[in-house]
Amino acid sequence: MSEKTDKTEQQRLSVFKTYKLYVGGKFPRSESGRVYEVTDSKGKWLANAPLSSRKDARDAVVAARKAFGGWSGATAYNRGQILYRVAEMLEGRKDQFVREVADAEGLSKSKAAAVVDAAIDRWVWYGGWTDKIAQVVGGGNPVAGPFFNLSTPEPTGVVTVLAPQESSFLGLVSVIAPVIATGNTVIVIASEKSPLPALSLGEVLATSDLPGGVVNVLSGKTAEIAAPLAAHQDVNAIDLAGADDVLAKELEIAAADNLKRVVRPQAVDYSRTPGIERLTAFLETKTVWHPTGALGASGSSY
Repeated sequence: MSEKTDKTEQQRLSVFKTYKLYVGGKFPRSESGRVYEVTDSKGKWLANAPLSSRKDARDAVVAARKAFGGWSGATAYNRGQILYRVAEMLEGRKDQFVREVADAEGLSKSKAAAVVDAAIDRWVWYGGWTDKIAQVVGGGNPVAGPFFNLSTPEPTGVVTVLAPQESSFLGLVSVIAPVIATGNTVIVIASEKSPLPALSLGEVLATSDLPGGVVNVLSGKTAEIAAPLAAHQDVNAIDLAGADDVLAKELEIAAADNLKRVVRPQAVDYSRTPGIERLTAFLETKTVWHPTGALGASGSSY
């Protein structure tokens, strides 16, 4: 019986994973039908990843804009629940991500496991901030006169994020999570040489109660995809984390056409506690004045 089982196992064909884009809650292949080879740190073939086109980028913007109203209008508590759910789902698929991160970054299994654990914890960390960031950056302002003056943060809108090139998973999560935690929607361009963890993350997001279109994942040549997104009139902000100096300058010039918010690339140790800089980077402050009114004949006010 054991010999028969061994023979059957030897006759099985390899079942390779097909990686697809994640746009609008669905998993399309690239509109162009193109793919490119992804290899590990030693040059061994891992998979064919979709080579996104400009049309894919435009489709992602449409999906992100469509999802923005519902996501930005959700309660901060609900957004926190969904980010925590993402962490739950990643915990259940940890082994897969450990393999992908180890291959992508040339890490040992133990080091890759530590990276994946940190990425899962990062989702929980940002999930806890969703209903607290307004207390930190908003508040009541003292004014001279019978008025309430209140400042509250609101999401910027549709954000394009160039994922870090070297930190294929922890860096990826560190630039996506704060954008959606504050109510924005995002188009993320995965690491060009190591896109597989990002494409697999799309599968997790699709089953994590996250509305379709809130996160859209594209893979391919970073410069080719980023150029039309930086110039797109319906993109409100761009994070250049994964751009080199030359590309960052070109994209920043293109982004100026409709006054996009821009986060310039900088050296970041993604293993450290991130702080709230990326949470506040894509928030707008709305200030409202309201008359206090008078109470009673004495003219006292509240």
